[in-house]
Amino acid sequence: MKNPVFKRKIYDTMKEWKNRSNGSTALLIEGARRVGKSTIAEEFAKNEYSDYLIIDFSIAHREILDTFDFVYDLNQFFLRLSTIMGRKLPERKSVIIFDEVQLYPKARQAIKHLVADGRYDYIETGSLISIKKNIKDIVIPSEEHRVPMYPMDYEEFLWAIGKPETFEFIRGLYSTLTPAGDSMHRALMRDFRLYILVGGMPQAVATYLRTTDFADVDRVKREIIGLYNDDFRKIDITGRAATIFSSIPAQLSRNTLNYKVGNVIKDARPSRMGELFADINDSRTVNFAYQANDPSIGMGLRADLDNFKMYMADTGLFVTLTFMDRDFTDNEIYRKLLSDKLSADLGYLYENVVAQLLKSAGHSLFYYTFKECLDGERAHTYEIDFLISRRDKICPIEVKSSGYKTHKSLDEFQRKFSSRVLSRYLIYTKDLHKEGDIICLPVYMTGLL
Repeated sequence: MKNPVFKRKIYDTMKEWKNRSNGSTALLIEGARRVGKSTIAEEFAKNEYSDYLIIDFSIAHREILDTFDFVYDLNQFFLRLSTIMGRKLPERKSVIIFDEVQLYPKARQAIKHLVADGRYDYIETGSLISIKKNIKDIVIPSEEHRVPMYPMDYEEFLWAIGKPETFEFIRGLYSTLTPAGDSMHRALMRDFRLYILVGGMPQAVATYLRTTDFADVDRVKREIIGLYNDDFRKIDITGRAATIFSSIPAQLSRNTLNYKVGNVIKDARPSRMGELFADINDSRTVNFAYQANDPSIGMGLRADLDNFKMYMADTGLFVTLTFMDRDFTDNEIYRKLLSDKLSADLGYLYENVVAQLLKSAGHSLFYYTFKECLDGERAHTYEIDFLISRRDKICPIEVKSSGYKTHKSLDEFQRKFSSRVLSRYLIYTKDLHKEGDIICLPVYMTGLL
């Protein structure tokens, strides 16, 4: 059974590219495997063009590949292509999709000449990590407009499960800083916990909608994790990348101030593994958050690249990876998580989903730690989970997995950097509440920040 085509926000970005570019650039959609790149490219082609052609380089036969030897003569190239495909596309009304373009670098190099020719529009899809690894001996086309694609955010998930009005309701509450009320808040949190469990990978969402069986969903997610591990082993035969990826839940659960590489790989140091971590970052399967040395505008210029945290790009996959010690994640675990009755401390789970939603909303991820010695006491380490920029100020964010008791880190940060702070946020599992200038937001509002 073919999976449904879900509404995705990147579609509007693609429409903007088509209207603005008018054939002057190719669109490159890059992201992790199974986030829906190929599906959205074909859906866009069906709806926005008179005709389209897909060349899937994961299955393209030799005759198609050999056609790219004739790019020096584009009349010959298109004649051969139309002969092989059995049809000719109407010019300036059609798009050609290069699916999994990283698998055939010669096709990507041809983009420069194809775009200049102007007969058709072009959309490429691929994994950035593979794209970067397969560029030896080719000229990288400057005529590419790149857009990242992430797993479904919470609003897209609600669209998928048939509750579009729910996020509009949440948006209204956020814009007026109005609490939902006890019973409505509980219902909203239940929906959000469902998002945490299923995640935003389209195949997992489709499986949930088809079977409503968490065991089926979990099997799909395990297959995706297996694909990611296979990819990591291809780029790093030592297995270190796969080990680092698999250790993300364990590292976050220990509530350490950064990812302790030496605890995962003996005697390893981030400074000596820069290329490997760059490859992991390029895979889009993880979200890196870097220690900000100076919490102000332009944090990326002064980030400590040797001190970072890693989050899974999809929290649904994070849940499955957390329980990979079993043959399959028992439905009872899912039921308890859904009803918020699992006894384990799930602070790291909420921290991961906040990182995911901030990233998909367009924020770079930074955190900040600092020590303060007050009233002659021993120095205490404070941590701001996330810092985001807004206008010429910054907004510190603290994440709690339950009802909050204190927000000491936010208070000390305000005392230290008051002139730089625009707003302070505490993201937690309770209803919206204001405490002085601190806005306590329910976690389902994260994507609106």
